Amino acid sequence: MASPASSLRYVLIALVSTLISPAALAHAHLTQQTPAANAQVTATPEALTLNFSEGLEPAFSGATLTGPQQQLIKTGKATRNEQDKTQLIVPVEQSLDAGKYTVDWHVVSVDGHKTKGHYTFSVK
Repeated sequence: MASPASSLRYVLIALVSTLISPAALAHAHLTQQTPAANAQVTATPEALTLNFSEGLEPAFSGATLTGPQQQLIKTGKATRNEQDKTQLIVPVEQSLDAGKYTVDWHVVSVDGHKTKGHYTFSVK
């Protein structure tokens, strides 16, 4: 039979695990993107479309696009899709030459958590 101190320790561990788990899941994670990560596209996309696991604060979210020679590519203002509050749309305002491109994104979810990341795609 377990001692009272041992039982108390297990209860505390379970309580702490329960409290920490929702906090770890409260960040907006990138779930889908267009162009897709590691994709090869044949034409300049009209926009970067980024889907996340939860709603975003558009005023504090955005993305940059960097070209093959590390040059910044001109993009428009990032906006949230009003029909889907988890989707960020960034217009691409210049033609893309062949090469590898990097998307660096940063978002703030509606609960205030910040996340960032990056992925690449190529233009043929």
